[in-house]
Amino acid sequence: MQVGRIGVGSHHEVSVQSMTTTLTSDVDATLQQIAELTAAGCDIVRVACPSQDDANALPAIAHKSQIPVIADIHFQPKYVFAAIEAGCAAVRVNPGNIRKFDDKVKEIAAAAKDHGTPIRIGVNAGSLDPRLLEKYGKATPEALVESALWEASLFAEHDFHDIKISVKHHDPVVMIRAYELLAEQCDYPLHLGVTEAGPAFQGTIKSAVAFGTLLRQGIGDTIRVSLSAPPVEEVKVGIQILQSLNLRPRKLEIVSCPSCGRAQVDVYTLAEQVTAGLEGMEVPLRVAVMGCVVNGPGEAREADLGVASGNGKGQIFVKGKVIKTVPEHQIVETLIEEAMRLAEDTDSEERGSPRVSVS
Repeated sequence: MQVGRIGVGSHHEVSVQSMTTTLTSDVDATLQQIAELTAAGCDIVRVACPSQDDANALPAIAHKSQIPVIADIHFQPKYVFAAIEAGCAAVRVNPGNIRKFDDKVKEIAAAAKDHGTPIRIGVNAGSLDPRLLEKYGKATPEALVESALWEASLFAEHDFHDIKISVKHHDPVVMIRAYELLAEQCDYPLHLGVTEAGPAFQGTIKSAVAFGTLLRQGIGDTIRVSLSAPPVEEVKVGIQILQSLNLRPRKLEIVSCPSCGRAQVDVYTLAEQVTAGLEGMEVPLRVAVMGCVVNGPGEAREADLGVASGNGKGQIFVKGKVIKTVPEHQIVETLIEEAMRLAEDTDSEERGSPRVSVS
């Protein structure tokens, strides 16, 4: 499947999505937010389309966006056709809350096929088809999967197969099981999401657990981390999850110890200051910031760059060798200087994904 210029499916890299929080009808504000998401590493962006004014804005947004735009449609089937005509890279539909959706599948399939527009069937626990709620009593994994596959079968009847599916739930355990069942029963690309995951901390934990479990099984082709936070934060978390699973080349990685009674320096402050000082670094480096002599030398030696601290001073390691010992107040400055020097000397394509540890 192609969503604009982004390949989606088993032969392609897992892509990171987010969704704008602006009014789609405000073209300038929406494009500005899309630009911010693009700069953060977002691959595909979704925009809401609940009104005619939003639908009218889609052509300009789809044309000017640097990344593929998916229109998110609820309630009004006429906006599905508007999004397809606008040139959106894909359209997400939620069959559970689009009036008489099944009656419109033939027309939607024909329009989407004519324009080469993929459709995401997005089933949500909070808006499951009433018929399935009555059958199962609640949004069970089986109910979510039955809803998605039923709608996919209706498109298949009209020889339309350019489909991606999501079956989102706020409970990671239910969501994981739903995707496992779905993967057993179809070969469509799958978009992963824990819907309404919550504030940044809680939502990050839920998403990391769910995505990690599924992606390690080879389940999932695109992801969206749904946070009650700015959408750029969703992208950052999503990219970090993929990097942690080695599904994306690692960039800057900070390894730092949690501190304990053995620590002889302020590890928390050191790690925070080094992280802040290296923010935005694109070179794949592993930096280790360690606070005592137990694990410190070993971790620092294994990293591209590291410090093993103790007695108010730190041994600075570069590529496994001690290059100098500095007082505690110079550790952060020294690590940042050495990281910048390494970055200048590093050709990331030739080196792959080196690791930098700060402990």
